[in-house]
Formats: sequence, C-alpha cells, structure tokens
Amino acid sequence: MIHQWKRALLESASGVFERGVRKTPKIDEEQVKELHAKIGQLALANSFLSES
Repeated sequence: MIHQWKRALLESASGVFERGVRKTPKIDEEQVKELHAKIGQLALANSFLSES
C-alpha cells in the first residue's frame, strides 16, 4: 500500500505546484473494490465483537 502511495505521489507531485486548472484525480477502481471489501470485513468483525 505504501508503495502505491509513493508511486501516486511521484506521478502527481508536480501538479501540486502548478497553477491553473485543477485536474480531477484518477480513481483506481480495483483499489476502491478492495477498500469496500475491507470495510465490509471490519464492519462484520466490529458487529461480532460488540455482540459478545
């Protein structure tokens, strides 16, 4: 995950200092799916642990 963040920073760091039109960030659909799955797992674990 840290390597992905570093790669994203290196690819778009120059855009931080540019003036003018803002670019919309690129959305990685695969990463979004992974994060949604992780949220579901954590919600289920949280629910299970709160019932105990």
